[in-house]
Amino acid sequence: MATLAGKVAIVTGAAQGIGQGIARALTQAGAAVVLADVNDAAGADVASALAGEGREACYLHADVTQESDVHGLIDATVARYGRLDIVVNNAGVVAVQTVEESSVDDWDQVMAVNVRAIFLTTKYALPHLRAVGGGAILNVASVSSFVGQQGTPAYCASKGAVLMLTKALALDYGRERIRVNCLCPGITDTPMLRYHARHEVDPDAHLRRRLDRVPTGEMLYPEEMGRAAVFLCSDDAAGITGTSLVVDGGYIACAEFFAGAPG
Repeated sequence: MATLAGKVAIVTGAAQGIGQGIARALTQAGAAVVLADVNDAAGADVASALAGEGREACYLHADVTQESDVHGLIDATVARYGRLDIVVNNAGVVAVQTVEESSVDDWDQVMAVNVRAIFLTTKYALPHLRAVGGGAILNVASVSSFVGQQGTPAYCASKGAVLMLTKALALDYGRERIRVNCLCPGITDTPMLRYHARHEVDPDAHLRRRLDRVPTGEMLYPEEMGRAAVFLCSDDAAGITGTSLVVDGGYIACAEFFAGAPG
């Protein structure tokens, strides 16, 4: 595994699922990691567990849709560790609703968490990344950045926006050695995936049908996303910016897509 020794990272949405997997992998690679979330109990438990394993980790509450919270998160991280090298924008939500079923507030909430938050964290992190001579921003998008999913228009629109925002940021800051990339997970075993399968008559059968459309036929796990994140945030990926690493078992290579909730 690539090394991140001496690096300081922030991971948003780190209390569970993919964010937790990424935070764990970054600490295992040697980074000091600030876990940010609104689920304080779960986030603190994850940070405590990592610290108990001898990793450098702490938890900070942050609602990434709120400018003051994001600004405070960045400032607190730098105050604690003296620098900032890596930002992983992982926090995300999904609304399983058609456009007609969605309220304006529903739509705005998805866009705020999935897109506006990246704008905010990037805005306030950039001066600190610049101060250490460069760094890495990793935006967690989705296979829904590339293919549509029935019943999730806000989610698909937001993840498409993340993809293009990533490219634009990479162009703006590449000369300052600030790399910006996307990690696009496929069907990953997370609380979000299980939550959105709960309304099915047989949730396990529903998930198996989805996996039937994946060339590998296998579920992905947060640990796999963590390993991919370590690579993209490390010096091993020094020449990689403005692009997407799709970790999906071949899902978007298929000609047929299952119409269901996103992974």
